[in-house]
Amino acid sequence: MNIEIRDGDEKKPAQAKKPTDSQSELRQDIITGDWVVIATGRAKRPDDFITKERIEEDPNVADPFVDLVASGQKEPVLVYRKPDGDWSLVVIPNLYPAFAAGRMPKDHSEGPYFAINGVGYHEVIITRDAKKSLADLELWQTAEVVDAYQSRYSSLMTKKSVKYIQIFHNHGKEAGSSIAHPHSQLMAIPVVSPYIELQLRGAELYYRNHKANVFQSILDHECESGVRRVYENEHFLVFCPFASRVAFELWILPKRSDNPYFERITEEEKISLADALQKTLKALQKGLGDPPYNFFLNTSPCDGREYPHYRWHVEILPKTSVWAGFELSTGIEVSTIEPEKAAEYLREQIQSE
Repeated sequence: MNIEIRDGDEKKPAQAKKPTDSQSELRQDIITGDWVVIATGRAKRPDDFITKERIEEDPNVADPFVDLVASGQKEPVLVYRKPDGDWSLVVIPNLYPAFAAGRMPKDHSEGPYFAINGVGYHEVIITRDAKKSLADLELWQTAEVVDAYQSRYSSLMTKKSVKYIQIFHNHGKEAGSSIAHPHSQLMAIPVVSPYIELQLRGAELYYRNHKANVFQSILDHECESGVRRVYENEHFLVFCPFASRVAFELWILPKRSDNPYFERITEEEKISLADALQKTLKALQKGLGDPPYNFFLNTSPCDGREYPHYRWHVEILPKTSVWAGFELSTGIEVSTIEPEKAAEYLREQIQSE
């Protein structure tokens, strides 16, 4: 496997007083503190939101990730090549980024409201085979994906405009994948995710109250109980969380303690993570008929602070239902199967392989 690393940083423009037409804006809810992205670079017309009949994917539409040059993609920032010279994985800047390269974000407040321009980085991690999902790849190919995650994370985490890096994967149209060719995405942003801040506060509070790491407490109990365990290898435990937000929610939790930062993953852990991820996604594929899903990698912010009570991990959320009035109004999600039964069912899928 040959790896090409290229300088993917775009030339930094001078600071603008306000976002340009193609630049996103981060707006903060002054009541909850939550952030939203107004992605003007991806802007749609109002009539684009009119509900239409579901359209199946047109097989005649060209795959933009097969021939990157012909489809006008940007220059790759990372390339993995097979012995025959063809690429097996490539990382490119997103052609329509939600966050675009720039200097430090600037305040664009309006009355009581607070906003900043959406500077950052938005990249796409693409595997070569257009038809094989991560569940279908060979172990070395999935490990290559994990390696690319770490490589690009490490390259972007020191940028002055970056405080948090989110790596995620959408599988299926219902999960938000607009291009069928399997790919993951990375967004390096100038603010810390509110969800991560919530987890960080919870981990800190648990430590104050119990003098123990909450992730280690979860790991110890799930290993001992076994009722929600789906899969386990030397370095990771896969389980359905006790308070699963959706049916068949899964977490992949590292066993190594004092492990808040994904970028510090070892070579052995990369192989183990690839194994755990592949077996878990294969179980979903086999047991639930290849449902759409999202998975995302949660890690400590890259803002220069220490987070000793956190532990990086992967969360997998199958799209088995749609949020309705109760969920939207309360923020309390409704799962229609006990995590214990979901875990037992997925265990059976893995054991039958």
